[in-house]
Amino acid sequence: MIIVSNTSPLSNLAVIGELVILQQIYAGIVVPPAVHQELTNLQQFQSEVAPLLNNGWLQVQAPQDTGLVQRLLVDLDAGEAEVIALAVELDADRLLIDERLGRRTALQFNLKITGLLGLLTAAKNLGLIAEVKPALDALMNQAGFRVSQTLYNRTLQQVEE
Repeated sequence: MIIVSNTSPLSNLAVIGELVILQQIYAGIVVPPAVHQELTNLQQFQSEVAPLLNNGWLQVQAPQDTGLVQRLLVDLDAGEAEVIALAVELDADRLLIDERLGRRTALQFNLKITGLLGLLTAAKNLGLIAEVKPALDALMNQAGFRVSQTLYNRTLQQVEE
């Protein structure tokens, strides 16, 4: 299974100390160089990125289609452009991405996407966490992750909390 991730799912879960959720759900994750750079620039993630790279769970791979990356850069930042191009090239089983424009663009390439809320829901359904609400509240309060009240309520309702 090929999973490609943008910065947000990795960095936000790291901030709240729940990066292990991703490690329990997925055997490995691929990120492009721009995402790797964004991650290593984050103070709270630096101590966690090296072990993940060293044990091979997190792999860095550059997209080869630089033309697609350039076209995507018209509307997206470098991380989003590279992550979408890489997911397309690798025919990824899943792209982990949260940003609205990036998600919309990924869907135009028929990529299967999941964001943080979907990851938390999956973690609960798999029995990896007992409740979604504490992690979701931590994402909002500690990591500054923005979720509308409607989406917040809908997510908790889906997991019967």
